[in-house]
Amino acid sequence: MAGELLVARGTAYRLRFGGGADGIERMAASLRGVAFAPHRHDTYAVGLTLAGVQAFRYRGSSWHCLPGRWHVLHPDETHDGGAGSEEGLDYRIIYLDPALVQDALGGRALPFVADPVLEPTPASRAVADWLADIDQPLDDVQAVEMTTAVVDMLTQHARPARSAALDLEAVRRVRELLVDDPVRRHRVAEFERVAGMDRWAVARQFRAAFGTSPTRFRTLRQLDVARRLIRAGVPLGEVAVAAGFADQSHLTRMFKRAFGLTPAVWAAGVSGASADRVGDGGHVGAAVTEFDGLAEQGVADVQQG
Repeated sequence: MAGELLVARGTAYRLRFGGGADGIERMAASLRGVAFAPHRHDTYAVGLTLAGVQAFRYRGSSWHCLPGRWHVLHPDETHDGGAGSEEGLDYRIIYLDPALVQDALGGRALPFVADPVLEPTPASRAVADWLADIDQPLDDVQAVEMTTAVVDMLTQHARPARSAALDLEAVRRVRELLVDDPVRRHRVAEFERVAGMDRWAVARQFRAAFGTSPTRFRTLRQLDVARRLIRAGVPLGEVAVAAGFADQSHLTRMFKRAFGLTPAVWAAGVSGASADRVGDGGHVGAAVTEFDGLAEQGVADVQQG
């Protein structure tokens, strides 16, 4: 995706999504200035800084992630993010569904990494291999291998988890109900029937298993529908209705809370549309690393440094 970076209210960015799989997304980004407003998503986010400084707020503190270092964000934790210096920021990141983490851990509690900025280790170098060429499609074997690499990295750095009795099969049935039909608003009695437990147990165990609430999980699945339609060029008003939101303004509010960008700005960032579609500003030019310059060698270089 060649061309100029997009500019919006003094920021510049390019976003590119690579090959993924069910529950896995890989993205490369180039940013200049604060690009993402405070937001939260229901996935693990494991990213590697390639160039520049990544500055973000997370769990009440400010953090800076330098080239070669990793940042790890837990599901449903509010954060922002952008370039911490004038030279801009290049990074690559994996978004991983907590359900896959649960599968890899055999039902143990989700790992929580208290320090979100990490130095490279042998475990993280295995993850870096999966960020070197994000355009390479993932088959089912590779998806398992990548998930295992990320989970091993998380557990290496996580603090000891409290033991908890979880009925994973029960809450997975609730999760499947929401995945299969995220547009429809479900009643709590339906959750109780599907899970075979009371509503209070559903709420507690769903969050313990997947890192977020059933309501929040459903909203993110609605936004998955919305992103697919936006990429297909569907007008935002129609996207809102098709994804089950009250109207376009409702879609915009939920989208920005989840991704830190409005739907229109996100769409421009992934499509390479001109900057004047998303706000004032001129060409950024060579001052920011061009998106296609995030080469495979860059990942290897920062991990060896």
